[in-house]
Amino acid sequence: MAHANIGKTHPAAYQAMMELNNQAAHAAAAAGLDAKLIELVKIRASQLNGCAFCLKLHVGDAIKHGETWDRLAVIAGWWESHYFTPEEQAALQIAERVTLISDHGHIPDRGVDEDRLTDRQAAAVTWLTIVINAWNRIAITSHYPVAPTA
Repeated sequence: MAHANIGKTHPAAYQAMMELNNQAAHAAAAAGLDAKLIELVKIRASQLNGCAFCLKLHVGDAIKHGETWDRLAVIAGWWESHYFTPEEQAALQIAERVTLISDHGHIPDRGVDEDRLTDRQAAAVTWLTIVINAWNRIAITSHYPVAPTA
């Protein structure tokens, strides 16, 4: 499988992934998560996974939701900045912990109080992170094209 688009090769599995995506989005909305926070979670996980396709997509979505270039410029070092709310920091820490789960013990503890989020919000962030990690893997293994827009 050199460059197979796995979604096109197995559309039923891709459709099931879309349904999981929709359920995670519904959980995030029901938990009252802000649209910018949702995009920050997707961006941070995509940075850690090196998914250019998802980064381009979700940075664009974040900007549409009112995100600023300043915050996007420092998200890779969010814990070193004063740009993010305690809730956003908690969500970004969860996103890193879930994305780097295979690192066993090498997951950075940023000292952020994850209790800034309710259990429903933290669970929704976890689901969002699980889903974006799956999308990252789909895009990377399918070699989704990433090029400048004219």
